[in-house]
Amino acid sequence: MYHFISGYTTKVAGTEAGVISPEPVFSACFGSPFMPLHPSAYAELLGQKMEENRANIWLINTGWTGGPYGVGRCIELRYTRAIITAVLKGIMNNLGYRKHSIFGAEIALICPGVPNEILSPRETWRDDVAFYRQANELALMFQTNFEKFKDKASDGIMEGSPLPNDKYLN
Repeated sequence: MYHFISGYTTKVAGTEAGVISPEPVFSACFGSPFMPLHPSAYAELLGQKMEENRANIWLINTGWTGGPYGVGRCIELRYTRAIITAVLKGIMNNLGYRKHSIFGAEIALICPGVPNEILSPRETWRDDVAFYRQANELALMFQTNFEKFKDKASDGIMEGSPLPNDKYLN
């Protein structure tokens, strides 16, 4: 629910006028101009519907991996397709997971047709310190963006907040 409210995406060069490198963007519920209610109302409704229908939510990185812009690369479309196919067939429901140390999301350990390192953002980077520095900066962007929603966000929503590690923030 936290990530739904955050509505994080990236403007990408070539698809956005005037953009020459990726730019992080937050748009509440991925459509803030069209949301008449406070975003927490939509997030609570999402959570309620997920519980009622026992639905899983999958966050799939269809963007950048392996380093910052200029170093990394876009995830290959065949891997994105393999992950989505595995999700739709229910294969991903029964595989092992581990928790991301900053964002708290469960990360699949394996997926048919996808190299294991693609599933772990850190493993695609050659420099661990650079990865954690970037991940922590992104976590802080999430927290800064979320300040405007905190007053109406339930504890359940706030459980999704990333936990930056100050060790890498310098």
